[in-house]
Amino acid sequence: MTGVDWDALRAAAEEARDHAYAPYSRHPVGAAALTTSGRTVTGCNVENASLGVTLCAECGLVSELVRTSPVGDRERIVAFACVGPLPGPLLPCGRCRQLLHEHGGAAILVDHVDGPIPLGALIPEAFGPEAIP
Repeated sequence: MTGVDWDALRAAAEEARDHAYAPYSRHPVGAAALTTSGRTVTGCNVENASLGVTLCAECGLVSELVRTSPVGDRERIVAFACVGPLPGPLLPCGRCRQLLHEHGGAAILVDHVDGPIPLGALIPEAFGPEAIP
C-alpha cells in the first residue's frame, strides 16, 4: 500500500499510549494500524499484577479491529506503528508479530527506525490460517 501517513499513524499510537495501564513496568505502549478500508484502529498495553496475563498494545488493537469490522467482511491490517516511552518506533514482540500476521499477513508494513518494513521480514515463514486444514 502506498500513501501511508506514518506521522498520523505514529500520532494515533502515541495517543493510545497515553491511555496505557502500566503501573508495574512503567513502560506504556501504544499501537495503531491502518486497515484495508482506510480506518485507523488503536490499542494500548494493559498490565496485571500477575504480569503473566498482561495484554500488549497489539492485543487491544486487534480486539478493536475485530470488534469494529463489518460482520462477514473483516478488515485487514495494512500498516502498523507502535510506540513506547522512548523516542522512535517500537517493534512488536514475537507473540504480537504472530497476532498481527493473522490479521494482515506478511505484507503488513511495520514502522521501523530505517523506514517501513514488511512484517514478513520480522516473522519469516510465519504459521498462519493457511497451515490449518
